[in-house]
Amino acid sequence: MTRALNFNAGPAALPEEVLLQAQKQLLNFNDTGMSVMELSHRSKDYEEVHNGAQAQLRNLLQISNEYEILFIQGGASLQFSMVPMNLLTEGKVGSYVLTGSWSEKALKEAKKVGATSILASTKEENYKSIPQLNLDNLEANAAYLHVTSNNTIYGTQWQSYPDVSVPLIADMSSDILSKSLNINQFGLIYAGAQKNLGPSGVTVVIVKKDLLHTTVDHLPTMLNYQTYSQNNSLYNTPPTFAIYLLKLTLDWVESQGGISAIEQKNNEKAKILYGVIDESNGFYSGHANQNSRSNMNVTFTLPNEESTKEFLTLAKENGFVGLNGHRSVGGCRASIYNAVPVEHVIQLAEFMKKYRQKG
Repeated sequence: MTRALNFNAGPAALPEEVLLQAQKQLLNFNDTGMSVMELSHRSKDYEEVHNGAQAQLRNLLQISNEYEILFIQGGASLQFSMVPMNLLTEGKVGSYVLTGSWSEKALKEAKKVGATSILASTKEENYKSIPQLNLDNLEANAAYLHVTSNNTIYGTQWQSYPDVSVPLIADMSSDILSKSLNINQFGLIYAGAQKNLGPSGVTVVIVKKDLLHTTVDHLPTMLNYQTYSQNNSLYNTPPTFAIYLLKLTLDWVESQGGISAIEQKNNEKAKILYGVIDESNGFYSGHANQNSRSNMNVTFTLPNEESTKEFLTLAKENGFVGLNGHRSVGGCRASIYNAVPVEHVIQLAEFMKKYRQKG
């Protein structure tokens, strides 16, 4: 069977090796005579998967014991609410940097919980860049500063993170595990798995233990981070198959040479596509400013709507999947997450060059 040239924004491409391993073990995991999906989440066999995923993530991202690793359901969208519910205490302000639709949604949910403010925004320029921050404007009573590390819709990405005196909270759903990271800069990181970590269904939360002491007892049990921390994310039945695939994906990252090797490949893939855009004499126009370009989501437009439609139609006929831009901005988008092979990116670059020559 021929695999699709998958450039979907999420759920996104998974490593073929991971899928083959899951296929091999689907009916009989670890000689249990059962699928992972059939195991009790209290069993020793599943416990090894669960704890192994945590340990592998801790190893790859060099996460110290000052941090807890939690597995939660509900996607990053639930974290838009859980972060302020747990950390935005009375008399404090949740500070947000707006860089796209997802940060807007995070702010919207926080407003339902408590006081909020916007430290910086590039909305007026249609989110073409990551804003410059004036940290002198950060409120003295800020509970935290929230950023969205990579913006799938607009194709922008933080190149470095601010050093702030309050906990830095980051939604890293679309670029976690794609590049080196200093975890110690952050109070809390959350990421839906369906871009670089595995399939949809599980959200990883990396939270500094000190912050768990601020959580409030009146919260519903399943919305309190302490519930997950105190029960190793096993208070209720977790998404066991998603966590299993997360573990296999993390093992795959290690087999590729770890984060540094993955980052090098991601830089290579991005350079190939942005090179085609920059050398097209304006035929392809990137949405993001060059100093804010994302290595995960390459967004671009063609000269007109007619060209865009034809480009996408021909791309589909040639086996490329998921190149439509987000419905809110249009154009095209190539999502080149960790599992997208360099060879697929080269094929897309050649297709883009041929289409331009045709035009």
